[in-house]
Amino acid sequence: MSRHAHPAEAGALKGPARVGTVPAPVPAARPGDWPATEAGQRPTALVRAAHERFVTSGGDPGRQVRPIVADSWRRSRRVGVDPELPTPPVDIGGSDLAELRSSHPLSGAVPIVRRLLVEPQAGWVAALSDEAGRLLWVDGDHDLRRPLDDVGFVEGAAWREDAVGTNALGTALATRRPLQVMGTEHWARVVHPWNCAAVPVHDPQGRMLGVLDVTGRDDAASWMALALVRATVAAIEANLTSTSATAPGARLAVLGAHGGTLHLPTGRRRLTCRHAEILLLLAEHPAGLRGDELAVLLSESELSEVTVRAEISRLRRLVGPLLSESRPYRLAAPLETDVDVVRGSLAVGDVGGALSAYAGSVLPRSAAPGIARLRATVQDEVRAAALASGDPDLVARWTASDQGADDWQAWQTLARVAAIGSAAHLRAHTRLAQLDRALR
Repeated sequence: MSRHAHPAEAGALKGPARVGTVPAPVPAARPGDWPATEAGQRPTALVRAAHERFVTSGGDPGRQVRPIVADSWRRSRRVGVDPELPTPPVDIGGSDLAELRSSHPLSGAVPIVRRLLVEPQAGWVAALSDEAGRLLWVDGDHDLRRPLDDVGFVEGAAWREDAVGTNALGTALATRRPLQVMGTEHWARVVHPWNCAAVPVHDPQGRMLGVLDVTGRDDAASWMALALVRATVAAIEANLTSTSATAPGARLAVLGAHGGTLHLPTGRRRLTCRHAEILLLLAEHPAGLRGDELAVLLSESELSEVTVRAEISRLRRLVGPLLSESRPYRLAAPLETDVDVVRGSLAVGDVGGALSAYAGSVLPRSAAPGIARLRATVQDEVRAAALASGDPDLVARWTASDQGADDWQAWQTLARVAAIGSAAHLRAHTRLAQLDRALR
């Protein structure tokens, strides 16, 4: 149980001919990221059978389903996404969509996408979403547009994983990783005839701006489809860097499983847990911290100032002028954290933005007392805002998180604010019954 109890330019690219023009290699895949080659492809019938078994009874997906897909199925089932859902929600349109598109940081990426990915007979449709999984631009093969319109792959539609279940765009957004989702790996049956490949897009400071996706039939199932999307994203990110009006500052990502990454103008650096703790604590205390104060915040047991000084020395060699040479220890330049983004959204009443930015707990592996207190505070702030909103969608997004899955009060709130008889209302009462049984 949890602590709460719970269009601008047309071009032509056919196949992989233009890949070499993009100044970034395709990174090596990690296990589970890539679908099997044709020769070793998992039989569609077996994946379909695993999907049917899991949807109807929650049975183990088995080895025929890739772990990243199986985990997504579990999240989709937990949040109660209906696999028979005909289309995803369209939550913005008309002038509101036009305004969002024109003001979004990825507005300048559309010409790049069209030049590198969009071809009338390419065999796929390309889509660019914002950071909340909302489709901002959709373009591509005219023969595929109409059938994709029929399944809701349209501008303004929300293709988040918690809205439509497992799909490349939504699951790339949820996991913050590039991937392909093939046919019956999709959660919603209406999408089973389709294949898709998606890659997150980041700004120069490392913030996720959205996802680039291609969706189609067999052409989108090849490894080259994902390679092309990754190369296009590299071109978009290079363009964002070169057109940045000001020199990018430093940014520290501390939320979720991938927390502990420092984004500098020179690139990204993965930090040790201790170094991430120190930088975050200094960012939270801009006036600086003495050695003894930092020691207390870093460890419940006695931590000597000599040990702290040695860690600071090693960290300074890594981050250079970001860390002051003087004492008390303090940052010599601004350091934005993703915690700041969450709090900034909450400060202006943008609970949806805060939930999108809240990728998970603050440095979840850290046992430092100062980090534990910050972790609890941020979680409480996001949770309280979601529950107080009275918005069933926002409350449901909290219950779909790892922290909200066992949050009895959150599920009770969802049961109260959701429309009687709606899927969210029924899901809330089912989950409350499960939690009650677990407490007996």
